[in-house]
Amino acid sequence: MIVEQIWTGNAYRNFNYLIACPETGEALAIDPLDHGKCLAAAKGRGWDITQVLNTHEHGDHIGGNRAVIAATGATLLAHENAKDKIPGIDRGLSAGDTITVGKTVELEVLDTPGHTMSHVCLVSHTDQPALFCGDTLFNAGAGNCHGGGHPSALYGTFATQLAGLADDTLIYPGHDYIANNLRFTLDREPDNGRAAALLEDIADQDPNHALVSTLGLEKEINTFFRLHSPTVIKTLRQAFPDLPDKPDPETVFLKLRELRNSW
Repeated sequence: MIVEQIWTGNAYRNFNYLIACPETGEALAIDPLDHGKCLAAAKGRGWDITQVLNTHEHGDHIGGNRAVIAATGATLLAHENAKDKIPGIDRGLSAGDTITVGKTVELEVLDTPGHTMSHVCLVSHTDQPALFCGDTLFNAGAGNCHGGGHPSALYGTFATQLAGLADDTLIYPGHDYIANNLRFTLDREPDNGRAAALLEDIADQDPNHALVSTLGLEKEINTFFRLHSPTVIKTLRQAFPDLPDKPDPETVFLKLRELRNSW
């Protein structure tokens, strides 16, 4: 499996992706908003885009569909419940479905509600797994729930699906928000030395060559995975004085998401 991460350079800081089979040159385009860059990247690598996948229905993820499909004849894949939200879906996806690319690439569909209620992530069946997570999980952060989602559903996705993936799983998010998300982690957990060191390391990174984190790293630096941290709970109580002495993880997650909405 070959992964091409494409930095759009737009105001929303989107990442687009091509996933290719090295034997056949067939490729899957994920959320190819910048259709020009995606088509040029595929041409430059000698790949044929045969499928387009949308992780969810927001315009900054589906906006390039028409141009890519017109140029390639690719089929369009998205959540089965997004058919009224994304025009032209050829294959509706549900949890456990398998997407094959060429002869060598298999991707498993995860039904991951929260950012929207019709959101999918993909995890690769490779020696080192890779997670293509759209706007569910960001480097050091979590998706918002403003555009048709629900924070309790997002917590459920984190707790019951993402947290259980292998720690060496590579993380490929839909946007580059890492620096600001690390600042939020440090605002909530000032003694998180790993987050502080990483923020210094990536402060001047070129998004065309962005850090690819792992789930294990996210568990160290992403406050939405650090729901049992005494410091996180202590600083959360400063914002929410009525927080119980021993808040349950979902309560911590929801309060963090509430704070992040206006941070």
